[in-house]
Formats: sequence, C-alpha cells, structure tokens
Amino acid sequence: MFRFHKTLDVITLFHKASSPASIRAHTLLKQASASAVAGATEDQASDHSHQTHPRRKEFELDVTEEPPTEDQLKSILGYIGADKIGSIMKGAKNEADALKRLKESSENFQRPVTVDWENGRAVLGDSESEILKLVNALPDKK
Repeated sequence: MFRFHKTLDVITLFHKASSPASIRAHTLLKQASASAVAGATEDQASDHSHQTHPRRKEFELDVTEEPPTEDQLKSILGYIGADKIGSIMKGAKNEADALKRLKESSENFQRPVTVDWENGRAVLGDSESEILKLVNALPDKK
C-alpha cells in the first residue's frame, strides 16, 4: 500500500552571520533540530516522557541571510503583532511602512528572526526561552 509521508514543518531563521545574537539563535536551533531527530529515533519502549512532556516532532531548519519576501514579511508581521513592527523593521510604524522600508534596504530588516510557518509564530532576537518555546510548541489543534 502506498502512503504519502507528511512533510516536515519548516522553521526559518533569518540570519546575519556577523551578529552575535544571530549566531546564538542559529546554534540553539541547530541543537534543537538535532534533539528532535534524536528523539524521533530513540527507543520509546522504556521512555514514557513523550506522554507527559509532548514535544514537536522533527522539523526542517531553513537558515537564510536573505531578507524575507514581501509575502513572508506580511506573515511575520501578522505573527508578531502591530506593536512590534518597529522592532523587526527599523523605524517602521505600520505594515505598509515596513514593506516600503524593506524595498528601500534589506538592512532595515532586523535579524535574527525565527519563524515557525506551520504554526504561525515568530521570535525576534536570540531569547533562548522564546526560541525553545517556539520550537517545542505542539501544533495548534485545527
């Protein structure tokens, strides 16, 4: 019998290699990705922690130094909320202003930004607790 395998959720890190905060976020995400892969293959017979501490399954980590596309930026702004637009796009007051500033210069986009596209969440900066919360979050029941 032929079955389709579910594709992995994608978590994207908008990265800047010269930024210490971005390097910390990248390292944390690589470790979390490796843990998710290891957790998916360990012997479940004697380990019942998955029942009491459910975690996200394996995910695909996409690291890019490119700025987001306009559509990606719109999604990210929707995930973080209007009150944080200026934190992600230097000096922006609203979504239209953020899109205008992105076209002017990709340097206006503040990195690092970690995005869970499947679950509609984003984290600005390198807050370990916030990134781990995003990575380990279970998908919303739809």
